[in-house]
Amino acid sequence: MKKTLLLALSLTAAAYTAQAQAVQSATKAVGPVAGPAIVFEESKFDFGSVAQGAVVDHTFKFKNTGTAPLVISNIGVSCGCTTPEWTKTPVMPGKTGSITAHFNTAGKLGMQNKVLTVESNAPAGSATVSLVGEVKEASAATSATSSTRVDANGSAMADAGTAKGDSKKVKEKTSDAKFKAKVK
Repeated sequence: MKKTLLLALSLTAAAYTAQAQAVQSATKAVGPVAGPAIVFEESKFDFGSVAQGAVVDHTFKFKNTGTAPLVISNIGVSCGCTTPEWTKTPVMPGKTGSITAHFNTAGKLGMQNKVLTVESNAPAGSATVSLVGEVKEASAATSATSSTRVDANGSAMADAGTAKGDSKKVKEKTSDAKFKAKVK
């Protein structure tokens, strides 16, 4: 009786051990996804704080980790203030592509979360990336006469105008960004 009970316990323990090893090897053996697959280097870009009226530009890079060409058919945006540009040709397995988002902050204030929904032929369905940050009110002097463009590194370019007749270039560096302005 004791031998039978001991044998049953040993077989049960062996079965559990074999099952656990099979699960571990199955999770390690996961290779490329059958069909196309999109994997982003980053899914969220924090642009920090920018003055109202700035245009934030950021490029999201992705890789096709699947086994078939990846085709992006459309990118939906959360509002008309954000416009996307993307790789239009098929992205072959193992290759990379990009999506550039342009967010115009004119008329926006406070915390922003601009979502881009990427529609492709990947079986996982649509993917999303987003631009987040804060838009602060521009000072009265600059908001009336300037437009600013901010790139992915946080650098800003501004064109500011003054009274006619004055023509000189102004370069100003702040703690967060560089501004270039052509003063007329």
